[in-house]
Amino acid sequence: MGVFAAGSTAIPLFTTYRTVDGLTDADFSVVTVAYFLCAVLSLLVLGRLSDHLGRRPVSIAALLLAAAGTLTLTTVHGLWPLLIGRMLQGIAAGLAASAIAAYAVDTAPRNPKWLVATVTSMAPSFGLSIGVFGSAILVEFAPAPRVLVFVIVAGLLLVCAGGIAAHPETVRRNPGARRSMVPRLTLPASVRPFMPVAAAIFISTWAFGGYVTAFAPSVASGYLHSTSPVIAAAVFASYQAPGVLGGPLSGKLRPATAQRLAMGLVVIAAAGFIASLLAGSAVLFIAAGILGGIGMGMGMSSSMRILLPLATPAQRAGLLAVIYAMSYLGAAIPSLIAGQLTRTLTLLDITVGYAALAAVAGVIVLIGARNPAARASHPTAADASATEDVHG
Repeated sequence: MGVFAAGSTAIPLFTTYRTVDGLTDADFSVVTVAYFLCAVLSLLVLGRLSDHLGRRPVSIAALLLAAAGTLTLTTVHGLWPLLIGRMLQGIAAGLAASAIAAYAVDTAPRNPKWLVATVTSMAPSFGLSIGVFGSAILVEFAPAPRVLVFVIVAGLLLVCAGGIAAHPETVRRNPGARRSMVPRLTLPASVRPFMPVAAAIFISTWAFGGYVTAFAPSVASGYLHSTSPVIAAAVFASYQAPGVLGGPLSGKLRPATAQRLAMGLVVIAAAGFIASLLAGSAVLFIAAGILGGIGMGMGMSSSMRILLPLATPAQRAGLLAVIYAMSYLGAAIPSLIAGQLTRTLTLLDITVGYAALAAVAGVIVLIGARNPAARASHPTAADASATEDVHG
């Protein structure tokens, strides 16, 4: 979670970067897209590396890269240091999403059953929320706002690396590490029937994550009439943080039911975002964000509950790489398009476009969601060997 927390520490400073250093919304969109695309590239090339080298060394590498990117942000006075720092953080996020998430699955207790799905699905958004709020408080109230937060977070990442180094390895080293770096995403055959609905959830919910990442300061200053970093952080975290509640809530429902309910909440939240911008209401925007965040958490967690049991331990890192690559692309591509459209369209217009994406995903989930058969939760050896390779 620390890697993802580091990935949001710069967001409360976006207003400062805009007013002092002359960066624009288009610049912030490019930076956001670079973060997500580097995460996808990391997943494509390095997503299965921990299956061969072990979870610990790859997890430690992710933490060290995140620390390097965070320290790079102490030098931001223009676009390039911000871009380079965020790219390093994106590579680290991709490594963390596969290696550290697989480490969590390997060591998780059996009960409650929703716990591992919640941890693996919501660690990114919950970590981002912690990072943005902690950063906002330090930026607004502490000295050296453009340096202190990054030094603190880098130090915490180094502590986390030491903690992982002190824990036992869960995977035996296997040959083939170099071959595993050939860009490829691998799906177990048993997962394929359930992936289209899960993909609609991953892509649409993460798209809104990219939206608040790129535009939270603009929403706060342009529509909610506040330049406070804490308000910008609240706008961002209103969607990201509540996702952690989705796991326990979806755990009380059958997965397909939770998927449908989740997308219903996200569609309602999208309408709430539009209404809040029209009304200039921070309270309404944050309320809509909370509702959408819970929907995101329910959708991610219920989808993980379907997909993860269908993979063998040797397939987990690869499956998680597919899931997170899909999710990061869901955040990156709409952000790239939206960033270019800021030159000709208002933020309200762009928000309507995001709402349309959520509506399409909602229809797909409503029609296609289904529960796996009980026997599908225990793949046979034949199932484990039958995989689909999607070459990148």
